Amino acid sequence: MSALNKARFITFEGIDGAGKSSHLGFVADLLEARGIGVTSTREPGGTALGEQLRTLLLHQKMHLETEALLMFASRREHLAQVIEPALARGDWVISDRFTDATFAYQGGGRHLSLAKLEQLEHWVHPDLQPDLTLLFDVPLEVARRRLDATRSLDKFEQEQEEFFAGVRGEYLRRAAQFPARFRIIDSTQSMDEVRIALAAIIATL
Repeated sequence: MSALNKARFITFEGIDGAGKSSHLGFVADLLEARGIGVTSTREPGGTALGEQLRTLLLHQKMHLETEALLMFASRREHLAQVIEPALARGDWVISDRFTDATFAYQGGGRHLSLAKLEQLEHWVHPDLQPDLTLLFDVPLEVARRRLDATRSLDKFEQEQEEFFAGVRGEYLRRAAQFPARFRIIDSTQSMDEVRIALAAIIATL
């Protein structure tokens, strides 16, 4: 299999307000212009069951371990129905969030034991990690200003600064732990500047 046809798994990560979701379509278009089949998806969600769980996870208060377990339950369905079949047929998969988000939000933000999350990760996808994780990083005050100017907020977006400081800190810790797959994007830049940076990264794949 040539490098061009080798299926890749790319994830987009960042705190709420970092602006990552607005760039998924751009990256998909870059890949499709190279003749690459692309499957775009998101977490929580990505499947019929996952979207139902997404509604609960984003709007229903629950015990933090319940929250983490439901995140991984949604992820297992997502892997079985969408991600693994797409990779098997040679598509490149682009996902708006994956397991790094659970470490960041439930671990860094909610302070759930990282060891417990590692056990769940090993159970749900022991042999699969993203080939590339794009971490869109912004200072907390920038993220909050953007959130305040947008739609009605879900339960995570309504959290306080201490929560988001923990989320961002865990994202940056994981980026340092796994430098081979993480690329940190300065998301305080203009959309055009971010896309120039993204295009340069994608061109190396």
